[in-house]
Amino acid sequence: MKTVIGLFVLLLISSVPALAQQKGGGESRGGGGGARGGGGESRGGGSQSHSGGNTHVGGGHIPARGPEPARTSAPVREAPANRGNGGGQPNDARRSYRDQPSHPEAPHVHAETDRWVGHDSGRNDAHYHLDHPWEHGRFRGEIGRGHIYRIEGGDRERFWFGGFYFSVAPYDYDYSNDWDWRNDDIAIYDDPDHAGWYLAYNVRLGEYVHVEYLGGQ
Repeated sequence: MKTVIGLFVLLLISSVPALAQQKGGGESRGGGGGARGGGGESRGGGSQSHSGGNTHVGGGHIPARGPEPARTSAPVREAPANRGNGGGQPNDARRSYRDQPSHPEAPHVHAETDRWVGHDSGRNDAHYHLDHPWEHGRFRGEIGRGHIYRIEGGDRERFWFGGFYFSVAPYDYDYSNDWDWRNDDIAIYDDPDHAGWYLAYNVRLGEYVHVEYLGGQ
């Protein structure tokens, strides 16, 4: 009997290191996603996006800054729904913004690198031309990640928060189809390329659209 008990204890002791090693390995793998909280480190590893590594969009991430001015105008690459039209590309052909399989078919921001996908059409993009830029004045609220605004009502043609009113650029209407016009949080950024426009970034979706300020308090 003592021999049996001794063998059992020996087997139990020998199995403990193996179990500890398996547990430690799982914790190590799970820690790989924690870099998102460290904005500086995440943006510093920009090679991830260039090497084809996956990045995520939305989920509460707020870009540290808006996009840089476009150096050149990006060529138009049609979205899948507009292909196969028999040759010529229509004037309102939609470019594709889905740079990774899991990303939206809309202008968006990479959470790991703060890269503004889609804001590269340049100053001469006719879709965002306004005959009278800043016709209703300039937005006097806070710009950038320093303040998040909750949309209080309206729709893509006219929405508001805190007594300030905006409208989505007609060319961007379809990119705001999933927005909640009574509850979504957004941040407003300057548009460095298109006079008269701001960029409204949806914190939930990680997507953005061009918006014009319509006035307010």
